[in-house]
Amino acid sequence: MHKFFCLRLSSLPVLLLLTLMLGACGSIAPPAGSNDNWNRHSRQLQALDHWQLRGRVNVRYYDENHTPRIQWQQMDEQYHIRLWGTFNAGNTEIEGRPGRVVMEQDGEVLSAESPEDLILQQLGYELPVSYLEYWIKGLPAPQGEADLQFDELNQLLAINQQGWTVQYSDMRQYGEVALPRRVEVFRLNDEVRLRFVGLEWTLD
Repeated sequence: MHKFFCLRLSSLPVLLLLTLMLGACGSIAPPAGSNDNWNRHSRQLQALDHWQLRGRVNVRYYDENHTPRIQWQQMDEQYHIRLWGTFNAGNTEIEGRPGRVVMEQDGEVLSAESPEDLILQQLGYELPVSYLEYWIKGLPAPQGEADLQFDELNQLLAINQQGWTVQYSDMRQYGEVALPRRVEVFRLNDEVRLRFVGLEWTLD
C-alpha cells in the first residue's frame, strides 16, 4: 500500500478526486422545503450535468500532503479528470463512466468498476468518493439523509452527510447558478481532508 502511495503526485489525490464522480445519476429531494431560495437553487444544480472546473485541490492523508492542479470535465454520466503538478509534472488522467473507471499515471494503468473499489483495492481504505460529484456543486448526495446549514441569506454553508462535513465559501455567480470557488471536505477524527480552492467553472 505504501509503495503505491509514493507515485510522483501520489495516486491518492488521483483516486480521491478524480473518481469522485461515478454514480452521478439519481434525483435528489432537497430538505428544508420551506427555503424557497434553496429549492430553486437545488433544482438548478440538479439540471447542471455538463460542466468543467479548473483549480487546485489540497489532499491531506496522515503525513501525505499534495496540492495538484485539477481539471474536471463532466458530460452526463461520463467524466474526464486530469491532475498535474508544477510544470506539468506527475500528470494523471482518469476516464470514467458507470461501471468502469480507468486511471493512467506516467504509463501505469489501473482500473476498477467504481471509484470506491479502486481506492479500497489500492489503499485499503473506504471513502464515499461517489458523493463528491454532488458535493462539489453544493448538493447532498441522494444516498442517505443530509443535514444542511444556511446563512442569513439562505445560502448553503455546509452539508453534513454520512459522518462527513462539506463546507462552502466564496460563491460566484455563473448566469443564474451560484457555484463555490472553495470546497472543504473532512470528517472529525479522520486523517483525510480535501480542500478544493480557486475553482473556476465553465457551464455548457
